[in-house]
Amino acid sequence: MKLIKIIALIVGSLFFQGCLSKQQHNTETLNAREIWTKEHAKSWYNKQGWLVGANFIPSTAVNQLEMWQSDTFDSLTIDKESGFAESLGMNTSRVFLHDLLFEEDSLGFYKKIDTFLKISEKHHIKPLFVLFDSCWDPFPKTGKQRAPKPFVHNSGWVQSPGYYALKDSAQYPRLEKYVKGILARFANDNRILGWDLWNEPDNPTGPSYEKVDLPDKVSYVLPLLKKTFQWARSVNPSQPLTSGVWVGDWSVHEKMKPIEKLQLEESDIISFHNYDSPEEFEKRIKLLQRYDRPIICTEYMARPNGSTFQGDLPIAKKYNVGMFNWGFVSGKSQTIYPWDSWTKAYSAEPKLWFHDIFRQDGTPYIKEEAEVFRKLTGK
Repeated sequence: MKLIKIIALIVGSLFFQGCLSKQQHNTETLNAREIWTKEHAKSWYNKQGWLVGANFIPSTAVNQLEMWQSDTFDSLTIDKESGFAESLGMNTSRVFLHDLLFEEDSLGFYKKIDTFLKISEKHHIKPLFVLFDSCWDPFPKTGKQRAPKPFVHNSGWVQSPGYYALKDSAQYPRLEKYVKGILARFANDNRILGWDLWNEPDNPTGPSYEKVDLPDKVSYVLPLLKKTFQWARSVNPSQPLTSGVWVGDWSVHEKMKPIEKLQLEESDIISFHNYDSPEEFEKRIKLLQRYDRPIICTEYMARPNGSTFQGDLPIAKKYNVGMFNWGFVSGKSQTIYPWDSWTKAYSAEPKLWFHDIFRQDGTPYIKEEAEVFRKLTGK
């Protein structure tokens, strides 16, 4: 009889927990906000002014992990280099986070993000935070990061989530906790511009890692990207959500790849990348205008490609498109070197920098570029 009572108690407890879990899920779904209406998105955007900034990582960090980990979090350099941005009239920055940082020490990560936000606010800069990224090393590890490979573009950058997490749906709850935790903590923080949920989600793995056993990466990323938008909305952030399209033909929505459709259909504001000529840049803007939502370009500027500040910024201001160039202060990311440095040997600073605006002492690489910024931002 006693055994029957114990079994009944266990079954009852499991049933109650199941009902509670279902109730929490239903409450979460009920409270989750919808995709912003076009009117809401435009109203928000009109309050921001013309957005101009850079993809920011301090010159002392080789990747996102080194930027944020406690023993290498360099607030002095972040402060100094944010001052360089302010001197150009920049009012925003795009900054990458990482799920492993949250897993290892969520409270410490919150504190460092808050410190970063205080520094940014001091310099009148509102960051756009990136949660996930499909670019380069698919085997991220916390702890001491390897030194950059000499003369190689962005040699230490790491993906989030990494290869093993992407393949293993059992890790989804951990990733869900990360997305919801970060957004819930800062959901009403007016120091934050918005949330870029996944950078270049269908980008194949980096050139050094082509032989990893993930032949159809998109099939893993697509369902997780959709869940990421759902998780983010469930905490009802006051800031907009986006994920930027970066390659392909965007002229006909119905013919786009499923992942591009998802990005454009789920984003509160439209974001995109373009490293081509000013003519192609303007063409891309016009293709995206049909969605009738605010547009920001979250990556551009590669001098040898013809993507320059002098060419793109006047066009962006004409169409009121927000702008985040890749590369800021020359440092451990080594993005003064071109993409082909992954396969071609370099032994000295290139004659023409690929990315980056400043040397570490704050001297602009090209003085005329700094003047373009100051003229167009009114600085």
